[in-house]
Amino acid sequence: MTLADKDPGARLAGVLLLIAVVAILTAAAVVVPSGLTLNPADPTTTLTAVHDHVGLHLTELAFDVFGWLALTAAGLLLAGNPDAMFRPHLAVLAGGLLAAAGLAGLLHDAGNLAVTQLAAKPAETVADVAGAMMLTAKWAVNLAGLLWAAATVVMTIGADLPDRLRLAGGLAALAGLAAVAVPWTTGTNGMSPTLEQLGYALQVPVMIWYGFLGWRLVRQW
Repeated sequence: MTLADKDPGARLAGVLLLIAVVAILTAAAVVVPSGLTLNPADPTTTLTAVHDHVGLHLTELAFDVFGWLALTAAGLLLAGNPDAMFRPHLAVLAGGLLAAAGLAGLLHDAGNLAVTQLAAKPAETVADVAGAMMLTAKWAVNLAGLLWAAATVVMTIGADLPDRLRLAGGLAALAGLAAVAVPWTTGTNGMSPTLEQLGYALQVPVMIWYGFLGWRLVRQW
């Protein structure tokens, strides 16, 4: 009998991690090709795009909210179940960082929803407010990326993982930290579309790693 069998909380945490990864990747797959990513440097164009594709935008937002909620719940469950995979003294830290990442992601979505509401008004009258809201949402998701990269580092150190999964976690954390650093390289000019796409791509290894971790919790612990 595996630890996941003995501890339903560990198995549930694995299911939630899988849900979070699928939901967040689905949201990204909707928003990136459709040009609905928030652009604080050009709020008028962004508001127009959201207004013209509000159904698609709300669909993406629903997936994103669901994903960050699942990630928050998974972090809380892991923090409360150190026997599932952790050295006990690192369980709360790793799970807490993961839950905090989920909350930062939800803050990003709150800003995103506010932009959706602003898009119902004439773009030129709310562009300044919308730009500030988009900038806040951008940095909130950047904070989420930093927190889950930090959680990944703690897990690779403190979790009972196979060597290959531990190595993959270290490499994924490096990719995630690089994604967090991308906005800082642009100074006051803001990110170009190319750099923004790079940031999304660098976060993919982190999400894939959590997918493997979730699958392992469900099937092997």
